Amino acid sequence: MAFKHQFRTSVFAVALVVAASGGLFGTVALAEDLRVGTQFKLMTLDPHYADLSETNSLLSHIYEHLVTQDAQMNPQPQLATSWKRLSQTQWEFKLREGVKFHDGSPLTTQDVIYSIERIRDFLKPPSGGYRSYTQAIKSVTAPDPLTVVIETTNDIPTLPLMMTPIFIMPHKADGFATTEALNAAAKPVGTGPYKFESWQSGETLNLVRNDAYWGAAPAWSNVRFRVIESPAARVAALTTGDVDVADYIPARDVAGLEQRGVKVESTAAARSNFLQFDLDRDKLPGVTDKAGKEIGNPFKDKRVRQALTMASDRAFIADKILLGYGTAAAQIFPPGLAGTSENLKVTPPDYEGAKTLLAEAGFPDGFNVVLAGPGGRYPGDSESLQSIAQNWARIGVNVQPVVSPFSVYTTKRSNGDYPAWYGGCSGEAVTFCLGAILGSADTGAGTGSLNFGKYKNPEFDAMLAKAMTMEDGPDRNAALAKATEFVMADYPTLPLYHFHLIVGHGQKVSSYAVHPRGWTTAMQAAPSSK
Repeated sequence: MAFKHQFRTSVFAVALVVAASGGLFGTVALAEDLRVGTQFKLMTLDPHYADLSETNSLLSHIYEHLVTQDAQMNPQPQLATSWKRLSQTQWEFKLREGVKFHDGSPLTTQDVIYSIERIRDFLKPPSGGYRSYTQAIKSVTAPDPLTVVIETTNDIPTLPLMMTPIFIMPHKADGFATTEALNAAAKPVGTGPYKFESWQSGETLNLVRNDAYWGAAPAWSNVRFRVIESPAARVAALTTGDVDVADYIPARDVAGLEQRGVKVESTAAARSNFLQFDLDRDKLPGVTDKAGKEIGNPFKDKRVRQALTMASDRAFIADKILLGYGTAAAQIFPPGLAGTSENLKVTPPDYEGAKTLLAEAGFPDGFNVVLAGPGGRYPGDSESLQSIAQNWARIGVNVQPVVSPFSVYTTKRSNGDYPAWYGGCSGEAVTFCLGAILGSADTGAGTGSLNFGKYKNPEFDAMLAKAMTMEDGPDRNAALAKATEFVMADYPTLPLYHFHLIVGHGQKVSSYAVHPRGWTTAMQAAPSSK
């Protein structure tokens, strides 16, 4: 199925994002305050604490990276103006001259070294969400004031891409700052286009323009982010003019907003949403036979996983629940992005075939199962659970959907309270999500960080590791596609859909460049000339 409503952003709006990240398009007209209603809850001011969209999105106003990504997910200069390979294990990055932190101190190579080593050596799980990007880094040195050389333990042909999530913070002479100290500090200091003003954890974030910014002048004098977790409440705030921008608009509300004169923009997200199964434990909470008696873990049998996939009507979710603002998924990233397979297709439900597989696996009558997920975190999350429950009921699998706020859901998932659950992944490349979701847990390799089901497939691990050593290009993409086809044939997860990101804005904003990573920033909003 072709993407609908894809890339409905203006050329100027996309240029504005690049201008904000690299200063390539000169200055933009300065505007007044911007009020943003967002689902993102910023719970920490530590830019290295957790690799989450809310952290990356909101703190990107304050902090910056050596390398950023454009709307096509290609690496672009930010604090580094260029990079090149010196050998199979060495990369050289040239820093931008004249960049200053918000306190007036200059950006130096020591700040880069400090930031990378803080993640690699100091922060520990669960506060080490970025460690997968630094585990292979052997050393970081500075042969001159504007040059950083990163040496890796093995061949990392995509190291610049791995630098895109890492924020650069000012170094401290007295050692690495703790997360507690950063949260308690008066103001975090970065090099970004906006300065920190104030925040209330999980509620608001207030920013002011950085008039000394090295790149294009920030467009807004003040920016206020207000956390509005309920999609309906975000839509209401946008409709009444309480906010100028609202993110993650439900597809069902698009027509009504447009009738009220609200402009809506969207693009396909570089991510996937899927179902995961606990493949590790022999007995699972929330799984019984039809009489309510405990049974062994059915998901350990590939035939059960395949049957559940065959019984899932993913096209219905994309077309009816997402109203065309999404596509049914057969793999981790949308087809067409580098490293994805063109051979994996979503097929219509085959309920009879699914029943046959269940019977072969020893479940001719099906079973009962709890299926958990967040409510309002992602487009179509809770609704998709209801849809899947109806599908699986047709093959004898009775589902009890359990929907909770995201924070409650993630805590219970971490505690092992669920046998199967709804998940999601986005990243700077397909390799990240392949390794994070399906790779065996390996801190050295940086894989398995989102493999909550504890899936293990050594042959896939080897295929992915081999592909990761290859240079960017057709051969690497083909190797990744082959690895994807191989692992998806084992049905370790059930891909559901690739949703489209939908953002609405009022007349104060002339256009908004929706980024496929799903971030919500003031840099993406172009002010109206009115």
